[in-house]
Amino acid sequence: MDCNSPIGVFDSGVGGLTVFSQLRKLLPEENIVYFGDTKRNPYGPRPETEIQSFVCEILAFMADNKVKLAVAACNTITVLLDKIPNRHPFEIIGVSKGARTALKLTKNNCIGVIATEATIRSGKHVADITALRSDAKVFPKACPQFAPLAEAEQFDGNLLNQAAADYLTPLKEANVDVVILGCTHYPLLTPVISKIMGSVQLFDPAEETALQVKEYLEKTGQLKRAGKGYSRLYFSADVDRAKRIANQLVNVTECRFEFADLSQHVNSISSINYQ
Repeated sequence: MDCNSPIGVFDSGVGGLTVFSQLRKLLPEENIVYFGDTKRNPYGPRPETEIQSFVCEILAFMADNKVKLAVAACNTITVLLDKIPNRHPFEIIGVSKGARTALKLTKNNCIGVIATEATIRSGKHVADITALRSDAKVFPKACPQFAPLAEAEQFDGNLLNQAAADYLTPLKEANVDVVILGCTHYPLLTPVISKIMGSVQLFDPAEETALQVKEYLEKTGQLKRAGKGYSRLYFSADVDRAKRIANQLVNVTECRFEFADLSQHVNSISSINYQ
């Protein structure tokens, strides 16, 4: 694959922009194509088979954009990657679960994980942490309203504050001293989360994910080392809203924002069957 080919980044909506922003900082030379499925967000409450079919469509879009690597900047998708056949012309890297870093940060061996229903249901954060330290105490908590509130630009207010109190109070009572933000939307809500959790460390795996992408590109000889990379950001609905949210994370004047209709790309990888 040509090193000038873009990196593909995709998410159920705007949350993956937190990963995109870290990639943009770490790899300014790289071309990046982003897709956010703002039309069908949230993915968390959906059945696995439905999410897998959406991923099929997104991978077709990425194939048409000739990406050299795809980054699933969505924890809900990441926990399902082992169920997606490797029949596309590029590798997929998921979001780091942050187990090693969380274990380094914790002082009392009590770690909280907040994420979507699908991510928590998978049990993969708990499994990864306890595989590294069997006596670690892990407290997973699904926060189903968080991603929709972030998508709706409700970064404060009574609804968010009440939801945050409901979700986070049990973790505070469990005396966790580290909380993994297990959904890429959640860094957008850190002021409210921090207000409730106090001195508890919040760990966002986005930077760690970006480092993994760089390591992969270096290892495979696909790292672009010169020039200024372009940023093309596509969304399946509400492009203006996505641009407003992106403005909190990146310089939007250096990005191109467009609508994308995935139905125009579904035949690109029509041979993939997701089970």
